[in-house]
Amino acid sequence: MAIEETRRKILSVANKLFSQFGFHKTSMDEIAKIARKAKGSLYYHFASKEELFTAVVANEINNLKTQLSLVVSDNTLPADEKIKEYLIKRMEVLYTSANYHETLKADFFEHFDFIDNLRKELDLWEKQQIQSIIYQGVDDNVFENQNGNIDVLLDVFIMVLKGLEIPFFLQNKYENLRPHFDDLLRILIKGLGK
Repeated sequence: MAIEETRRKILSVANKLFSQFGFHKTSMDEIAKIARKAKGSLYYHFASKEELFTAVVANEINNLKTQLSLVVSDNTLPADEKIKEYLIKRMEVLYTSANYHETLKADFFEHFDFIDNLRKELDLWEKQQIQSIIYQGVDDNVFENQNGNIDVLLDVFIMVLKGLEIPFFLQNKYENLRPHFDDLLRILIKGLGK
């Protein structure tokens, strides 16, 4: 129990420091000091700063998946409303995921590939979630049948979502654009509709 408690404490402190100062400016020494743990304790749980950061980002991604799963599993929503709720919830959760934002920065993206597996896994997971919503819409006669082009559609959909992340979260346009989300979503959803 104490081992798991120590791990949670380290993750909590690392999350705060990485969020505040970024990956580059946060040291394992500082994390150990603020967590009031021996530096060896950090390395017992995490072999490197990269591994610790990956665990922190994984927690943010798991929170995102949990929130989005609630939308996808909501059987009271028709598919067109569900895809809209999915996209809004995705933007809301990622807006508060400061460490995920760090992985979007060009210097991070170009030099640190240790986070790539998390990104790829998230992309695959999201494709499955969006696919299930699209199939629901096709079954309910709300969305156009994609006639075998669903994989291409899903890839484009994910690219659009990823393309919005940099202006929203790194260029601080999220708050300014938030009132226009309905218009943006209407355009995306209209492409799926009949």
